[in-house]
Amino acid sequence: MMKESKPRLIELKKQYGQKHVKKTTPLQRVKRKFGVGARRCSICDSYGSHIRVYGLHLCRQCFRDNAAKLGFKKYG
Repeated sequence: MMKESKPRLIELKKQYGQKHVKKTTPLQRVKRKFGVGARRCSICDSYGSHIRVYGLHLCRQCFRDNAAKLGFKKYG
């Protein structure tokens, strides 16, 4: 499968230029160490706003849905 993707990438780079061709295969993606793309929600696997406190690793929507089950109380 990897042999098929390389010629296709080379062909697209020739046609559209280096800047406009994204590397889409998992082997060519960069493993993120920090920033938004480094962490995912443990429930829905989305990136974005992320709550890491107490090792939760949840996005804000999943935290809101599951806060009562986790023992958090809403004040105010």
